[in-house]
Amino acid sequence: MTDEVESLVLEQLRRIRAVVERTELDMMDVKSRMSSLEIAVGQHSVLLRNMGVRLDRLDERVARIERRLDLVDA
Repeated sequence: MTDEVESLVLEQLRRIRAVVERTELDMMDVKSRMSSLEIAVGQHSVLLRNMGVRLDRLDERVARIERRLDLVDA
């Protein structure tokens, strides 16, 4: 009877080990994908900041043109 119980326990431990190994592989994949997302978000932030700077410069240029043409009230 004890050999049978030991065998059942070992089989369950093997199954648990297999699940843990799959979980570890899944977590490695999740970490890799999360890193890729973090990089992409960082790149988009830089692009948005650059676009904001360009829009600010365009706004300044339009304001200067409007002043030169007397299109705005001072």
